[in-house]
Amino acid sequence: MKPDISARLASLFGMFFACALVASASSAAEQDVQTRIHSDMALAKAFRARSAWHLVVTQGPPVDEASGADLGPSPGAVTLCLRKAVGDRCDPGLRADPSPADSGKSHFLDEARLVYPRGKSEPPLLLLRTATLAMFNGDQGEFTQLFAYRPASDRFEQVYRFVTSHNNNQEVRFVASGPLAGSMISADPTGGAPFGYWVTVSRLDHGYRYRQVLRYRSATRYADGNRLAVIDSEMPNIQQRLGLWKPGAAMPLPTHCPHPRLIHTALWCN
Repeated sequence: MKPDISARLASLFGMFFACALVASASSAAEQDVQTRIHSDMALAKAFRARSAWHLVVTQGPPVDEASGADLGPSPGAVTLCLRKAVGDRCDPGLRADPSPADSGKSHFLDEARLVYPRGKSEPPLLLLRTATLAMFNGDQGEFTQLFAYRPASDRFEQVYRFVTSHNNNQEVRFVASGPLAGSMISADPTGGAPFGYWVTVSRLDHGYRYRQVLRYRSATRYADGNRLAVIDSEMPNIQQRLGLWKPGAAMPLPTHCPHPRLIHTALWCN
C-alpha cells in the first residue's frame, strides 16, 4: 500500500525544518565561540564610581587580510565597550579605532590598565592602547588613549589621545616616576629630512586633562645606530627644555644603560 502523498510531503518538510533549526543553532553557537571576550575589567572600586562600570573587550573571528604575504588568517577586530551595568549600551565616547582618516581597524589590545599620574592617593586614569594589523613593510597603526572618571556626571571622559602609524621606532609613553611623573611623551617620525622625530610632552592639568607643554624636533636621528629608545635618548633634551635639568647636573639615566654618553644633547648607550 503506497503512503499518502500529503503525508510524505509533511514528513519531508518536517525533516528539512528540523535540519534548518540545527544548522542555525550550530552557526549561532560557532559565532558565539569565535566572537570571544578578550577582557572584562571592573572599574567601579578603583574609580569610586557611582555605577558598576566595566570595560569589556571582545575580539571577532579571524579575518583574511591582504598584507603582501600569505601568512594565513589574522586576529579578528577588537571592540571596546565601556558600560555602567550588564546589558547597558556601550558608551559611544570609547572606541578601539581612531578616526578612519588616521588608521584602520584595531585587531590587537596592547594595553588596558590603570595608571596613577599623581600617586596612589589620587584618582587613577584608564590607559588603553590598541593596534592595527602590521603591513608588509612593518608599518602598524597604534592608538593610545587615556580616560578620567567624572563623578558629577558618572561618566568617563577621554583626556588624551595619540595616533601613530609608522615603523620607525615611534613610541608613546606614560611616565610613571621622576620629575615628569604622570606625563605622556610621544616620539613620532618626521615627514622630511633630516629624518628625526617630533617629540611631544603633555602634562596633566588641574582639571585632570592633558595639555601639550612641549614639542620640538629631536637631536636623535632615525637609524643613527643609537641603541636607546628615542624618548630615553632625548630625556636630557626634554628635561632641559622644561627647566628640569641643567648641563653639569646628574643626568636622567635610563635604567638599562647606567653609563651613557651625552652627544649633541642626546644620550648614547656605550
